[in-house]
Amino acid sequence: MSDLVLPAGYDVGEVNRLIRYHSEVSWRLTEQRTALESALIPITAYILVACIECYRRYPELMQEIAGAMSPEEIGRAGREPGNEIDTVRLWSIANFPLVGRNVLAGVGMLDWDADVVRLANVFDFWQRAAAAYRDDGTLQCADADGRSTPFAAAVDTIVAECRPIADDVERARIQRLNALLTSHEFLLWFDTRAGYQDSGPYPLPDGRSLLLRQFVKLGPSDFAWSHETASDMPYQHVVAAFVLEGVTFGITDFGTAVTKPEDYLPHVQAFGLFDTSNGAFDPIEGDGLDRLAAAAKDAQKRQYRLIAGMTRDEKLHAGAYVYFSFLRPFARVAGIDDQLDWTVPRDSLDLYPFVSLIEGTPEGPQMTGETYYPQIPTAT
Repeated sequence: MSDLVLPAGYDVGEVNRLIRYHSEVSWRLTEQRTALESALIPITAYILVACIECYRRYPELMQEIAGAMSPEEIGRAGREPGNEIDTVRLWSIANFPLVGRNVLAGVGMLDWDADVVRLANVFDFWQRAAAAYRDDGTLQCADADGRSTPFAAAVDTIVAECRPIADDVERARIQRLNALLTSHEFLLWFDTRAGYQDSGPYPLPDGRSLLLRQFVKLGPSDFAWSHETASDMPYQHVVAAFVLEGVTFGITDFGTAVTKPEDYLPHVQAFGLFDTSNGAFDPIEGDGLDRLAAAAKDAQKRQYRLIAGMTRDEKLHAGAYVYFSFLRPFARVAGIDDQLDWTVPRDSLDLYPFVSLIEGTPEGPQMTGETYYPQIPTAT
């Protein structure tokens, strides 16, 4: 692996500009979401361990991935269903290293000279992939009034397969499926919403709008625990399509739809479910919805029992892997994910004895968009 160098077009000023940009966006996102600590899983501790690993390892991993396939090609792949190149993954590969950097700066372990090069490599990879993913001159939902429409080219095909909601029984069936899939993914991904991602709004000619929700890695995957808990899931990736009337919404860079009214499910006029495991929108019909719902319910029960039986360190390592591996889909698209080391914890072991003990959300100074991530000091 070659040494990191400063990418063309980057200097301290440009890196600081992007730090400010991400600070403002991420501060607003954090203000919108309430931080909760699970009674089952040490969430804050595993996030901090993962993010330290991201700062110390992502630049080199990104260099290897970009050597196999350009970030632009990888970003464009996110417009096809059945992979994990999506809004939250793109936000995370830029912001997780910044969170880890905050920890290192706080304990006086940040080399500011090296910091310029490390962040420049992260930002360069992220910016190229994000621009190609969106293809509208913006880099994030925050730049586009909450719009994220990677599957715009498939909207006509999707809507043609959606079926009107016949009655309250059918509506309740769809609501139950949505609840079971989201709760299954939430626990499978160790109390994070990253397993399901919303996109839209996709405006329709008749004035209605389409909301798409992609559920990824429902079954066995690189999550070691999934082989024990999710082996009976009939599909690996699915997309749920909600045709909405009388609902406005936007998408955050966490990949979450924010709707008005907040409870949008009573306003669903038509619905479709698609198996996207093979990279296409293949309709799931008949008893496929019920089989998927039943499998998700059973898998969640197994997952809860498995996690409840883990030691604290086992939970922490699993959760840290979930966050650290947000970069792995980019390597997978490039065809080299199995050639890279995704072991975690690895490069955070010097801080692990302290960070691993953290409970809840640590209190610190009041942050604003300007101070959320510290600037690189410049000579005066």
